[in-house]
Amino acid sequence: MSISKPYLPHNVFAPAGDEPACRHRVLIAPPRYIQGDGVLSRLGRYLALVPASRAAVLISAGGKKRLGKQLSADLNASGIDASMVIFQGECSREEAERAAAEIRQQSPQADCVVAVGGGKCVDTGKYVAALLGVPAVICPTLASNDAPCSALSAMYRPDGVFEGIEFYPDSPALVAVDTRIVAEAPVRYLVAGMGDALSTWYEARTVMENPAALTALGTRPTIAAHDLGKLCATTLYAEGEASVEAVQRHEVNESLERVVEANTLLSGIGFESGGLAVSHAVAQGLTVIEAVQRQYLHGEMVAIGLLTQLLMEQRVQEAGQVAGFFGRVGLPVSLEQIGLSKQQTTKLRSVMEVAMSLPVVHCEPFPVTVEGLLDGIALADDLGRNIASRFGDTPYRTLHA
Repeated sequence: MSISKPYLPHNVFAPAGDEPACRHRVLIAPPRYIQGDGVLSRLGRYLALVPASRAAVLISAGGKKRLGKQLSADLNASGIDASMVIFQGECSREEAERAAAEIRQQSPQADCVVAVGGGKCVDTGKYVAALLGVPAVICPTLASNDAPCSALSAMYRPDGVFEGIEFYPDSPALVAVDTRIVAEAPVRYLVAGMGDALSTWYEARTVMENPAALTALGTRPTIAAHDLGKLCATTLYAEGEASVEAVQRHEVNESLERVVEANTLLSGIGFESGGLAVSHAVAQGLTVIEAVQRQYLHGEMVAIGLLTQLLMEQRVQEAGQVAGFFGRVGLPVSLEQIGLSKQQTTKLRSVMEVAMSLPVVHCEPFPVTVEGLLDGIALADDLGRNIASRFGDTPYRTLHA
């Protein structure tokens, strides 16, 4: 059963008929965020704050094999009954409804949903919790995107193509990030998270500077979210390369802790309450190309979108700084690195037509068109190929070997 009355924040914060001058500033965030080495082994203690006594744990088959025994033991030791529900890979309404139906068959029914996994798993967990009317607890096992802290899910069709956004009236009740698990995951995921997170600042700045632009909530951004986005970028530039080295050594250190916080908390609050623009519109548009959405991560697509946005905004020097950083940590900077080329005009046009259908594309302070987007991504490709040849693309090739 689908959510019968979808929650739309615009109806609360910016209902039809409100004058533009009535647009208020709104910030939303999870009430509790916990991060550190070994956090997951103390999850039962933290669930007492929700409060919860019967947890349905949404987790992939691989995640259950790696973490299921530890999770069950800790939750049971804290007096919490836990059942495992296997996440089958795609954040679609069909998958969420299947998982919710499985949980409904349990007796007694769970009083919270604990989503343990990557971005699509945790976004599905939020949807499942909404279907059941219980709190969502988010335990990301990767720092690959900024989904964990948000009160929304990016929904996809079963074939992986982006479908739309599902909003929720409540943020996750608790977000718990175990940096030991992040350190033991492939470094490509942390790097992809940096692509998603770095964009937070540049998109938030665009929304703040354009008085007509609105966040996903239908509101104006707060200076708190704007400055969290800026801190996110500052942290990544300072610690990004060192955090990559830490994960390559499977080591939890201060650089990794800072980057995980930037990728997850700073970016999560920053994008939701600070706003999005062309960068994420292009990234979601890229999912219509099957080979791209199957082989590349969200943050890798955002990296291409961010370079496109900066060059459309004529911020050439900043685009060079961003591309240099991406090149050093191993994010794609050219179309070739995500399996495309400027000559594939039909494919690229289909990407930009999807991008144009997303409201965030119009947060730019100038009219955005398909042709303008195509010009922007072509300029981004030129810059990226130059960066790759100047600095070498060894980090990228190593991550994608």
